[in-house]
Amino acid sequence: MRISVEDPLTLAIAPPKDETPEEKETREQAEIEACRISEAIDEQIRQERTALKKKKKSVKVLLLGQSESGKSATLKNFQLQHARREWAEERASWRAVIYLNLVRNIVRVLDILSREISLAEGEKRQGPTAIEYLSDSDDETTSREIVYRFSDKHRFMQRRLGPLRSIQSDLENKLGPESQEVRSTASISATPFDSPGSQLLPKRPSRDFGINSTNGWKSALEKLRPSMMASARPQRRSDGDHNEITDVLVACKETMLDLWQDPVVQQVLSHRKTKIEDSPGFFLNDIDRIVSYDYEPSDNDIVRARLRTVGVQEHKVVMDDGNGKEWLLYDVGGTRSSRVAWASYFDDVDAIIFLCPISCFDEQLREDRRINRLEDSYLLWKSVCSSRILAKTEIILFLNKCDLLHNKIKRGMCIKDHIPSYGSRKNDTITVMRYFQQHFKEISKQCSPEPRQFFIYFTSVIDTKATAATLSVVEESILRTHLRNADLL
Repeated sequence: MRISVEDPLTLAIAPPKDETPEEKETREQAEIEACRISEAIDEQIRQERTALKKKKKSVKVLLLGQSESGKSATLKNFQLQHARREWAEERASWRAVIYLNLVRNIVRVLDILSREISLAEGEKRQGPTAIEYLSDSDDETTSREIVYRFSDKHRFMQRRLGPLRSIQSDLENKLGPESQEVRSTASISATPFDSPGSQLLPKRPSRDFGINSTNGWKSALEKLRPSMMASARPQRRSDGDHNEITDVLVACKETMLDLWQDPVVQQVLSHRKTKIEDSPGFFLNDIDRIVSYDYEPSDNDIVRARLRTVGVQEHKVVMDDGNGKEWLLYDVGGTRSSRVAWASYFDDVDAIIFLCPISCFDEQLREDRRINRLEDSYLLWKSVCSSRILAKTEIILFLNKCDLLHNKIKRGMCIKDHIPSYGSRKNDTITVMRYFQQHFKEISKQCSPEPRQFFIYFTSVIDTKATAATLSVVEESILRTHLRNADLL
């Protein structure tokens, strides 16, 4: 048997030995046509892959604003509308966060009460059952003298609610850094992301980063679930969603109600101009409803709950009404020390939702009491508008917490006392809102590298119904811009 040592493929494609010139020409033309068809198919595949890549590119939205501006509440509204399954799965875990918020509310009132009672006892005006004294607290600005009548009842409430301080500490330890509020900062700049080199920082969480999950808050809330579910008491609730924390809160429920409804306590808070109800995570008006073994957080409770954002969190949401388009929502830490991480997310973002709480014109930053919160928002807005990287990025401005602004004006607060430039304008909610709107427009016009159109919405993002309507319009606008940039419109 003879075995050929030649390559079989070479033998297969070799022209016939007795091929005529006509046959050779026909064969070569066929080969050229086959090559042309093959290249056309390859080009079509490349084009389809490019189009598919563009179609699958996620919509990226960055939520910006100072701490407590409403970024996380806005994100929760997105999740409420478009991630109902995950929202339902996380519902029970929010119970612990809400309880932490409530306990902090109570401890804050106790701290104020303790300070005032100590001042009263320092005056050595003790009676058998009551204390009367004239308060001279540094935090009080009222000129008239106020007489407080503290009794044994108030000292009893202090003792009775003392265990809540341990409950607060336990919950904070279990939740981690996101449960701690920042009360100081090493950053002296409102916009540290403007510093040279900040945009070269890698997209990685900071050292104190607590949540980094595509499931939103889930990874943080899971930290608390084992202890919240550990103690089963079928005599109260068959599913065992009950533990020592709930026991303590239920035992203190009536005293918490007494403390919050006490006329003397309310007099102290009013005199000190302390409006706890304006703070994020306020639940003192809900004690009777939420302090229960059978309590399940409502949608509104979850949106109102306060859990600080640490670092930068990425949340994935698939919009059912956007052809299954995946959205990546970035919620950033808003404290001054956290802002240096913002710049690394500027380069490929489709839109920015910037939140400014316009009710904070008379407040200071929690991390730096020297800085007015509204002035800080102005500086942030100016920096975002002037960024050349963001020159073509769609920007949506939420002038948030309009409900709190209305409440402050209704209580008689005069805007011009805090903002001299407000002048003699009418001191009503609509006029004030329009004043802030115009001021932000002027900053954008003066600082933007090129003319840009941006959209302004007046919001109260803890109002889930109204926010859902606003987000529906915002989502459509962002999606159209995204598709236009991807050459799909």
